[in-house]
Amino acid sequence: MSRRSLLRLGALAGAGAALGPLAACAGPTGVPGPGTLTLALNRSLVSLDNKLNQFDAAVTVQRAVRQALTRVGTDLSVEPVLAETFEATTPTTWTVRLREGACYSDGSPVTPEDVGTALEMYQQVNGSFVASFFPEFPTVVPVDERTFTLETERPVPALDFLMANILVTPAAGNRPEELQDGIGSGPYVVTAANRGTGEYTLSRNDAYWGTAPRARTVRVRFMPEESSRVVSIRSGEVDVIDSITPDSADQLLGLPGVRMERAQSTRINQLFYNFRKPADHPLSDARVREALTYAIDGRALAEDVLVGSVTPAEGVVPTGLRGAVPTGGYVYDPAQARQRLDALGVDDLAVTVIWESGEFAGDAFVMEAVHGMLTDIGVRVTLRQFEPGGDILSWRQGRAGDWDILGNGFSSPTGLAESMLQGMFAGTAAKEETRDTYHGYVFPHVTDLIERASAEPDADRRAELMTEAQQAVWDTWPCLWAFVPNVVLAHQSRVRDIALGPTNCYDLAAVRVEG
Repeated sequence: MSRRSLLRLGALAGAGAALGPLAACAGPTGVPGPGTLTLALNRSLVSLDNKLNQFDAAVTVQRAVRQALTRVGTDLSVEPVLAETFEATTPTTWTVRLREGACYSDGSPVTPEDVGTALEMYQQVNGSFVASFFPEFPTVVPVDERTFTLETERPVPALDFLMANILVTPAAGNRPEELQDGIGSGPYVVTAANRGTGEYTLSRNDAYWGTAPRARTVRVRFMPEESSRVVSIRSGEVDVIDSITPDSADQLLGLPGVRMERAQSTRINQLFYNFRKPADHPLSDARVREALTYAIDGRALAEDVLVGSVTPAEGVVPTGLRGAVPTGGYVYDPAQARQRLDALGVDDLAVTVIWESGEFAGDAFVMEAVHGMLTDIGVRVTLRQFEPGGDILSWRQGRAGDWDILGNGFSSPTGLAESMLQGMFAGTAAKEETRDTYHGYVFPHVTDLIERASAEPDADRRAELMTEAQQAVWDTWPCLWAFVPNVVLAHQSRVRDIALGPTNCYDLAAVRVEG
């Protein structure tokens, strides 16, 4: 039996062992009280700010405390939040008017100055996740106490989508780092926080300018082990869990008191190459990167390891994004992989594969399977798994140890292909100096196409340029393999009105808790 088959059986057995004993439980223990909603996240919520780390599920909590001018809805359209109106008045100018009465939890009003300072702080923080989506940051020009313009040198047609990711806080308390304290304008305020354990308590914001949230209290817990999350929701200890493997989803499906929510994802998960290798390294050659892809049995990974919960990528971004086009597919042919490597003179290749636990559901099983596949073609593989909250960020930025392939996920919080292309593939030499590229990916011809597309006001011409850019990226073979996961969430039946969106988040204030 192959290592992959053993791995698959082990995954099934482990899930069954974790869930089996609960079948005889008489009733839930540690059930949250009336009006209290408890969320269990698979990754630690290190901050209620999103300048550096914005994994999908965290957005739900972050935006309950701090808000943006707009948000991207479940249908991937722009919806106003702090902005009453947000209109393009010239190709390089957007006019924004803040909602009357929009204020922070201390009663102070949200001002144009706060928006301007927020934009400055996102630009200044080193390694900002959000900053990577902006082809150009706008300048805030106040008009009156509620009105201002956002002005750019070149057109940024998607600026109303992009500003959904800039969380606003009072200018005096904002800094170029993830904020660990301070106030927001959202429906909840933080009443207890432990960054070390990833546990937070949110309470209703009595000064909230909008409709009052339906749950009185929200508790956020960090549970890295999937079996613990599944046990906790079955016992009633927690109300909502996400990022669960297909095996666990199957175990929960149909259980009394537990409901499942699913949505098409705007996220792509990848085995991404390290583009900071010296020029004479084999992985600096696109032909070597392509040759290695033939070693990966994507069908087996998608169907046997991930049990049909994902779709192998057909391009460099998820095809469900606006503006996405298919550019190619990954072909499994290990003999072809070895022949190509031999022809290129690569006969003793060793690679180190790194990832952080919880990066995607079933990550460890996928990595073990990939280990076996690469070993089958004579590649020596070292796996290195990082625990959440560790120093993988320094490794990814090339500031710590060396690596060759990274298991990683990347989402488009705007729902636009151009945002994902901008964030991952529009690297420049200047960005690389501050380690603000996506793992050293710098190809000037690709960046030029993306930047031209991002600044093109004509929709048809922009689509043409985006198509060219996606094909140009594919031709550089940035990934060993990639897939698009389904968004899956489980919750207690007493929890109602979770409108799960493709971005794997929902409006926390709209969630209702019965009993």
